[in-house]
Amino acid sequence: MAVGYMDPGNWATSLSGGSSYGYSLLSVILLSNMMAMLLQAAAVRLGVASGSDLAQSCRQHFSPALNFVLWIGCEIAVIACNLAEVLGMACGLGLLFHIPLTIGVCITVIDVMLVLGLQRKGVRYFESFIIALVALIGASFAIQVWWLHPPVAAVAQGFLPTSQILSRPEMLYLAVGIVGATVMPHNLYLHSSIVQTREHDRCGAGIRQAIRYATLDSNIALGLALLVNAGILILAAGVFNRPGQVPVASLEDAYRLLSPLLGVSAASTVFGIALIASGLSSSITGTLAGQIVMEGFLDIRVSRAKRALLTRCLAIVPAVVVSAWFGHAGVGKLLVFSQVVLGLQAPIRCGSAFMVYHPGEDISAYMPSGFARVSVSGASQSR
Repeated sequence: MAVGYMDPGNWATSLSGGSSYGYSLLSVILLSNMMAMLLQAAAVRLGVASGSDLAQSCRQHFSPALNFVLWIGCEIAVIACNLAEVLGMACGLGLLFHIPLTIGVCITVIDVMLVLGLQRKGVRYFESFIIALVALIGASFAIQVWWLHPPVAAVAQGFLPTSQILSRPEMLYLAVGIVGATVMPHNLYLHSSIVQTREHDRCGAGIRQAIRYATLDSNIALGLALLVNAGILILAAGVFNRPGQVPVASLEDAYRLLSPLLGVSAASTVFGIALIASGLSSSITGTLAGQIVMEGFLDIRVSRAKRALLTRCLAIVPAVVVSAWFGHAGVGKLLVFSQVVLGLQAPIRCGSAFMVYHPGEDISAYMPSGFARVSVSGASQSR
């Protein structure tokens, strides 16, 4: 679930924000991550306590017409997320191996099938693979920030909100993109489903313990994602936000300028490797979320392979057109736009999550009949 918070869409928005406005948008990353922690905690409580994911709960509580609208909106969010992954990985392949963008976009169809094939070997192998990729991404940016040695005072000041974000349209546009890249709407559906795969006692105490550990697990993962996203923006602000330096408009520009400006020859290579790892690791997020959304809202079951191909193909069409017609500059703009689409989706997803389940309520109200009804304090319970 956490890999969705460090996908290539995050890279595009953070690189643009850092190169254009320095450290100012670090506050948006911090507040967005805190919002994500709150919403993912609500998704955990809904999934563990009720045994239903958010899409299934929406189908149970809302009218068919509203459910259809929510499903369409969520599919758009999944496609936008896949679009960012396709473009990001194609850029990484092109930068490191000089593969043309359009061919790289088509190659991304294969990577999803490889990840799904690995998942069939068992959840532990799959989790280990994802953890290795995430560790590679984190280590890459930790090394680059270490090479940069950014000013601590300026970085700390960037975490304080500023009114300029609302008064400057271009800055606000990037801020909305950062919110969309951080508060991934479809991740609420995904998280409320995958927490049910962990075994726990179905009594009240067991459910509360499962919620506590799953929330802690989620917050730690999102905390690490915060460090990665902040590291991307800090790197962009420290390297590209300089007098006389044109703001970076694409991942290609960042790759080309990183080594000479940072003064480390390996910096661009490390950047490209991390970009490929980011696209590969986050590929599975959209696939799993899309399957959960379709099954939950419409009660239609399709194989993960078919769902992956469907979502990928819908994302590949605009990616091929933009990469062939506009090149790397157009890809950078499309990456940022895809995250703005996610940002505009966020209020709808957050609203549906809190309409179905409010995190301050007693979890026993959401347990299936026959389960223990437990007070919030746990002081009393009846069966």
